[in-house]
Amino acid sequence: MIKQTEEAICPDLPVIPEYTVMITDYGAVGDGVYDNTQAFHQAIEACAKAGGGKVVIPPGIWHTGPLTLQSRIELHASAGALVMFSKQFEAYPIRMSTYEGRQMFRCQSPLDGEGLEDIAITGSGIFDGGGEAWRPVKQGKLTESQWDRLIHTGGVVDDEGLWWPTPAARDGKENLARIEQTGSRNPQDYEPVRDYLRPNLLSLRNCKRILLSGPTFQNSAAWCLHPWASEQITIQNITVRNPWYAQNGDGLDIDSCKYVIVENSSFDVGDDAICLKSGKNEAGRLLGKPSERISIRNCTVYHGHGGIVIGSEMSGGIKDVHVSDCTFIGTDIGIRFKSCRGRGGVVENIFIERIRMRDIDGDAISFNLYYEGKAGSGEYQAEAMLPVTEETPVFRNIVIQDIVCSGAHTALLINGLPEMPVEKVTVMRSAITSREGIVCRNGKNLTIQDMVLRNQDNPLLLFHQSRNVQVVNVKGESDSLDDRLLVVTGERSGQIECSGLHADRAGQIMISSEVEPEEVVIK
Repeated sequence: MIKQTEEAICPDLPVIPEYTVMITDYGAVGDGVYDNTQAFHQAIEACAKAGGGKVVIPPGIWHTGPLTLQSRIELHASAGALVMFSKQFEAYPIRMSTYEGRQMFRCQSPLDGEGLEDIAITGSGIFDGGGEAWRPVKQGKLTESQWDRLIHTGGVVDDEGLWWPTPAARDGKENLARIEQTGSRNPQDYEPVRDYLRPNLLSLRNCKRILLSGPTFQNSAAWCLHPWASEQITIQNITVRNPWYAQNGDGLDIDSCKYVIVENSSFDVGDDAICLKSGKNEAGRLLGKPSERISIRNCTVYHGHGGIVIGSEMSGGIKDVHVSDCTFIGTDIGIRFKSCRGRGGVVENIFIERIRMRDIDGDAISFNLYYEGKAGSGEYQAEAMLPVTEETPVFRNIVIQDIVCSGAHTALLINGLPEMPVEKVTVMRSAITSREGIVCRNGKNLTIQDMVLRNQDNPLLLFHQSRNVQVVNVKGESDSLDDRLLVVTGERSGQIECSGLHADRAGQIMISSEVEPEEVVIK
């Protein structure tokens, strides 16, 4: 069923009239110094008044403030065009936007549009968000000489060793919370925290028929590309770059969108690379717009907190997703699902196949229902089983197959919730080299089939508080002194059946006293 969904995903492309204007026709100067904001706006406005068409950015370095896009416009950055967005905070009006799962006031994005139809950004030029002027930087992510250079440029360092560009940015989180508590909808009231309201490089909200084809998008102040509550989206042949240490430096966040294709693109970023979201907690549930009917294929991720990521803001639901033929190199986690109590929402009908991974710092495949997006969070917690409510996230009906991973900490990690286990997950036809094998806590109706696991230590397979697990034709290869092949623990564990479990050395089957022996069958 998921494959049929993938074949049905064919977003409509934007319809752009055959009409062209050059930004130089409106006085633009590509010397890297001249402020071309007015020229850009005049060119876009003239094109829109003519019924739409292509706005061409020729080779040069084009300094500009944020651009407000319009319907039926193609912004075309020619080869050799470098668009440098202003680093002056006051150039960015404060307006209602979306960020991290909720609507809120932010500085206008450099590439900004709302309620548009038929919008395209094409060419092989570069859009640079000037993010270094906005982003905080953690001292531990720079060398000593880099840190010295940074603090000598100005700014302030807080008590936690985090550099901020201005005192207003440093104090912004606390001050923003106070302003939001007043319920103000007046942008002027948010002026004192302007420096903190970092814009995403591209923000397209409630738009239809979007095409991003060809350019490089780089150095964003926050997330790089953020389509929200939009549909009919085609993203192809683009490059997304952020410094590896970029705070909140996501590559692409597809948020409450439907009918989306992402293909033949590369990502090298400071946070999650390709991420699917649908709002956070009550706000996301009330909006009720899932991300759905999405295909991601033939993409490469060189760095990121995750290669393909679902969550953690998934409260509106994520479904009918097909990911194939991608390569992840040096990401923190490879295939990453994350959420936590409070989110609610359902993630289902996800099909991932033919993924190649190398040098993954953490888990090759990860389901973590304890992620809260802050230091020290994300670890499996106590066994307390809470009531199931609308705030309980659900992950189910997920197939992952034909995976090759050369180097990870854990082959497969499942940390489900006691009250809502991760359910109906199949991982099959894969070969993973890692330190740890498969670790599953609170899983239900799982199939692990036709796997080669080469792990250095710990059990090959560990199931805790998991039920109805089928392990079929799993081969373990290990040089470690740990000779445990299968460990089953937890009083709720049961109906675990292993057939065709092979290892290159003798090993033990260990079943804790909490588990009834007949609940684990070895064939």
